[in-house]
Amino acid sequence: MKRHGILNSSISKVLADLGHTDRIAIGDAGLPIPAGTVKIDLALKEGVPGFIEVVQVVQEEMCVEKVTTAEEMKSNPAVQQEMRDMFTAVEMDELSHEAFKQELTDVKAVIRTGEMTPYANCILHAGVIF
Repeated sequence: MKRHGILNSSISKVLADLGHTDRIAIGDAGLPIPAGTVKIDLALKEGVPGFIEVVQVVQEEMCVEKVTTAEEMKSNPAVQQEMRDMFTAVEMDELSHEAFKQELTDVKAVIRTGEMTPYANCILHAGVIF
């Protein structure tokens, strides 16, 4: 059994397998996940676990060089501000929500949270540690 870090074996494996520029997504409970895309479902009930909580834990173990969100996240200012505060030294990119959903076909996995606020979704782009 691991002593520290992410205990979820599916998330640990996905993170360990990432290479430079590979991407994973973290989404709210309503984010449509394309057929054929790996889904790691953490949703237990409304709001549990929350989107920001999951992003914080993942970014502690992942080298993130870029973050992509939907432009519509502006309608969820608390989540948008939390993301900006968390990724101050990382490039942040915005797409329309429709374009964001199209990008999900090319991620290694989508982690589904229990988040129930709109547009609480992101794509994390893997960097390198050297």
